[in-house]
Amino acid sequence: MLIVISMLAFGLISMAPGGVMAGFEENPNLTPEDLARLEESLGLNRPIHERYLEWAGLLLRGDWGHSLTSKRPVLDEIGERLPNTLQLMSVAYLVTLLLAIPIGVASALRQYSLFDHLVTFWAFVGQAIPIFWFGLILIIVFNVWLKNPFSPNFGFAWSHLFGCPDCLPLMPGGGMAPYGVDDPTILQRLKHMVLPVSMLALFGAGSYTRYMRGQMLETIHLDYVRTARAKGLRERKIIISHALKNAVTPIITIMALDLPGLFGGALFTETIFSWPGIGRLFYTAAQRVDFPVLMAIIMINAALIILFNLIADVVYAFLDPRIRFT
Repeated sequence: MLIVISMLAFGLISMAPGGVMAGFEENPNLTPEDLARLEESLGLNRPIHERYLEWAGLLLRGDWGHSLTSKRPVLDEIGERLPNTLQLMSVAYLVTLLLAIPIGVASALRQYSLFDHLVTFWAFVGQAIPIFWFGLILIIVFNVWLKNPFSPNFGFAWSHLFGCPDCLPLMPGGGMAPYGVDDPTILQRLKHMVLPVSMLALFGAGSYTRYMRGQMLETIHLDYVRTARAKGLRERKIIISHALKNAVTPIITIMALDLPGLFGGALFTETIFSWPGIGRLFYTAAQRVDFPVLMAIIMINAALIILFNLIADVVYAFLDPRIRFT
């Protein structure tokens, strides 16, 4: 699977409009002769299969190459941004689960109630609205319109005409720390995470809530749940110990597919909020057709997806005693 993915990714990047040389051709200081020598030094004038075999051979020896723009090792580029991505994505993922699982269970237990209709509406809206549009709306509302009540000359700004230019915004609109601060406090960093985490959690929770609600509706009507009620067990114990344990099993597959995103980051979120993570690095590398960086991020993501799917299959056996591996 990894070999097939590497071939497809290598071929698609090689066929990108402009190719790897597009970024260098925009440099007015480079003559056509310079570009020809650069193309030869990068091996771009050779057949694609030769370049692929060379790249694969270096990869097997642990050489991920150097970035074409920064000239730094690819692993150094990724290593600098990985902690930032893990910090953002892990918090967003935790908030997503803390929202989706209890809301999904409560929605299933109150089927066709007003709460259930509101949850279903929110889930569909969350999946339908473009995430980048929602991120821009968050910035406009919480960074441009709403002002910090502890700032001088506090005012509530609905527009530039009635705004408060001397007031601080309620929430930061981007970055990981205030401008010019090299060593931010935990509170400052958490404040910069509020908007991107909200953007990711609200969209992720909508999808997880639908799955959780559907599985709970199916589980609570099964025979073993009715038997538990007939034995006089408390409803809370029936839901938590019997229904929820079996309803959450299919969710493991979705979680396994989403966990590699902790490494890959969120492309739109990190770009909109200027978060220096893997997603923004991938976006920048794609703009510049930085081939080594693109291939490294794609291959690591592919390996993690395959690994976590395997882990999900193993976890099934512990959650559902009917599943056995032979």
